[in-house]
Amino acid sequence: MPTPRATPPTEDTSTTGRPRPLLLNPVLEGQGAYPLLRLDERRKELEENGRETFDFGTGDPREPTDTPIRQALKDGVTENSRYPTTAGKKELREAFTGWMGRRHGVALDPETEVLPATGSKEAIFHAPLAFLHPSHERRGVAYGTPGYPVYERGTLFAGGEASPVELTREEGFRLPTRSVDPEKVRIIWINHPHNPTGAKASYDYLEEVSAFCREHDILLFSDECYNDLYSGEPPPSILEITKERTLAFCSLSKRSGMTGYRSAMMAGDPELISALKKLRPSVGVATQSFVQDAATTAWRDDEHVEKRRRIFGEKRALFEDFFDRIGLQYLPTDASFYLWVTVPQAFAGDDEAYAMRLLDEGIVVAPGRSFGAGGEGYVRVALVPGLEECKGAIGRWEKLPV
Repeated sequence: MPTPRATPPTEDTSTTGRPRPLLLNPVLEGQGAYPLLRLDERRKELEENGRETFDFGTGDPREPTDTPIRQALKDGVTENSRYPTTAGKKELREAFTGWMGRRHGVALDPETEVLPATGSKEAIFHAPLAFLHPSHERRGVAYGTPGYPVYERGTLFAGGEASPVELTREEGFRLPTRSVDPEKVRIIWINHPHNPTGAKASYDYLEEVSAFCREHDILLFSDECYNDLYSGEPPPSILEITKERTLAFCSLSKRSGMTGYRSAMMAGDPELISALKKLRPSVGVATQSFVQDAATTAWRDDEHVEKRRRIFGEKRALFEDFFDRIGLQYLPTDASFYLWVTVPQAFAGDDEAYAMRLLDEGIVVAPGRSFGAGGEGYVRVALVPGLEECKGAIGRWEKLPV
């Protein structure tokens, strides 16, 4: 007779009559909801109730992706689908190095100094996994706050220690190296043009951070996802200063209106790129072949980016004129598509209350506290709606007290 199959074990319900709570990774358990996710859920709620909304909350621009990019995507769909490689297509890597040469005057080897990723978020999140471990004596990661939440989350999931450094208006929202403990910190993240404030970094500042990292053997990671969106002087790349123990993270999401394509590049020190090549087969590969074709077209062309710069410049000027007219304070910038606005006195500096009041008018902005300590008392305005929508939102906004 066949052996009876064993009854699968069941969860212990002897105490409560119900299954025990599901155990999670403690890092995941300790994380709240992704900040801008809550904002998006509130926006959807308003729209489901029939309210017209103007969404300046999530950094997802509405301008159409350039036609040749979309055509390259379509043309890249073949009858047979194959796994993409970790290194991605040579044509993609060469297109990116061509852009880096034109835009920043930096020569990169497409074989050893460049690696694609499926969007900058996952690249930023996964990068610490290659260089940190709970057994390491020095496993701190310094990053600015307010800032992009993924620097912290990637650090914690990699077993690192988060070392947030509060950024201030007086410091130009630049991370001061004097606040970094080199005995504990292994990686420093910088981000310019800065999310959420739009602040730019000077060459002198990049030189300072680079020298500090070199002196203390700290890895320098530079998030440069917004550095091709500007109206004035082009923002620099850290790779113009150094490649040594340094990586730049670049993206097509904002530069080329390809947020949904998920295409980014990591570039810099070949030793660091080699380490990431060992890591990435375990966590993912390059984007789909047809997305790589679209990305190749995007990196090769600069004209469509110039058009996007002009559009964002027009929207920025429109809001700056409005804020100046009503006396609402903001951080002047000519880069990124963010405006960092001080909550007016009428709301006692409460950014969440101000954001909720704007929601009553159908205007969605991101409360500064969503980006961590130091963001309190501000709201971030992402210039993503069209120009006419911006004018409509201003018509409602100007009714509010300052």
